Amino acid sequence: MATESKNNTMFWWLMFLITGAITVFMLIYVDEWFWVALPFSLTALTKAFNVI
Repeated sequence: MATESKNNTMFWWLMFLITGAITVFMLIYVDEWFWVALPFSLTALTKAFNVI
């Protein structure tokens, strides 16, 4: 069980890094639309911390 939980959090940390990079990219180049990527990034962060 512990290994499965660790793998799951590693997946969500990876997803947070990817969506965080997309959010920063959108903030730099299409700043009017960067908020579209925010829910994905923040959801991945909360799942990585096992809040949800």
